[in-house]
Amino acid sequence: MQTDPPRKPLLRCPPLFFYSILCITLSLILPYVYSQRESFSFEFFGPLEPEISDEVFHSPEAFKKDYFEMEKNLKIFLYPDCFENGHLSDHTEKPSGRYASESYFFKNILEGQFLTKDPNEAHLFFIPFSCLKLRRENFIQGRSYLNISATVDDFVQSLISKYPYWNRTLGADHFVVICHDIGLVATEQVPLLVKNSIRVVCSPIYGSEYIPHKDVSFPQIFMPLPTLYEKHGDHIHNRNILGFWAGRRNSNIRDTLVRLWQNDNELNIQHNFINRAHKGHFKYQEKFYRSKFCMCPRGSSINGGRISLAIHYGCVPVILSDYLDLPFSDILNWQKFSVIVKEKDVNNLKKILQDIPDEEYRTLQKNTIKVQKHFQWNTPAVRLDTFHMAMYELWLRRHVIRS
Repeated sequence: MQTDPPRKPLLRCPPLFFYSILCITLSLILPYVYSQRESFSFEFFGPLEPEISDEVFHSPEAFKKDYFEMEKNLKIFLYPDCFENGHLSDHTEKPSGRYASESYFFKNILEGQFLTKDPNEAHLFFIPFSCLKLRRENFIQGRSYLNISATVDDFVQSLISKYPYWNRTLGADHFVVICHDIGLVATEQVPLLVKNSIRVVCSPIYGSEYIPHKDVSFPQIFMPLPTLYEKHGDHIHNRNILGFWAGRRNSNIRDTLVRLWQNDNELNIQHNFINRAHKGHFKYQEKFYRSKFCMCPRGSSINGGRISLAIHYGCVPVILSDYLDLPFSDILNWQKFSVIVKEKDVNNLKKILQDIPDEEYRTLQKNTIKVQKHFQWNTPAVRLDTFHMAMYELWLRRHVIRS
């Protein structure tokens, strides 16, 4: 009886071989996937959860859902004329200084995913001029700042006559970005912008023709931010000063603050700037780090720099203003990470701060740390930073049409 020849055993590869191939493949693919994560759709796996703190948002669940929609769908049309007439700041330069927010916004929107070349799919139209740049040019040429208003007005009128998009809504879906006193004054002289368009302004006061819920308040941030955190960390027990403020007396509330409290032993209130270049122990930044509360009194027109510095250092901001529209107040609940004091109560300031229970202070300070990422500029922009919070504020206004 004939039998089949014995079969040769199959060649078996050791499991280690397959693991090695898998690791090599993943090491080649994953870096590319991560670098392109914004352009991929992750709906199959569910959305990437943003790290938001429920404690500091008005409606965290509603915000989270709507924020994803904004990231995915918001489209902005940028008028190309800004590159022809040179009204836009050079976004290749590194933004710096007290008015860096304007430059960072321009840089982020030019390098981000929100721009579209098709005006028909745009939710909003960006009128891109830099009042900071126009201010510098007028200063160099020895001309009055009033010329900036005329330049802005001429630019807006040229866009209206050249393109059909303004007339469709009388400019209600158009916006400008300004973070400078001169820019605020300049746009006030252009009624078309004040009445209908959205003005994105650094922490404005209501007396500056600013219209809440139509316009957007976003923070003035000193850049680059100091880095004392890296040296000291953020420990409540290091904060042995009850409250701190130093600055110019350019408003009634600042005059009152200094007059009442400049000689107090627990409130460190000074009527001039501390030399920020001084290398001694009592540096300006060190005061923020050592204080439990940092006073943020209303200034002349553009405000907010101290608010951002206080938050950066984990110092609970004390808002001393009856007329300030706080940044991102449509989104963030400022009662959760700041103390808001009416101007008429400044004479009771010390008692108000002392009466805050320790547990409540710890919660306020903890929440101040949580909102830091919302008051930070990045290049490139990152999720939930100042740029994306400002874009979300614009997203909320995309359906507002006025006649």
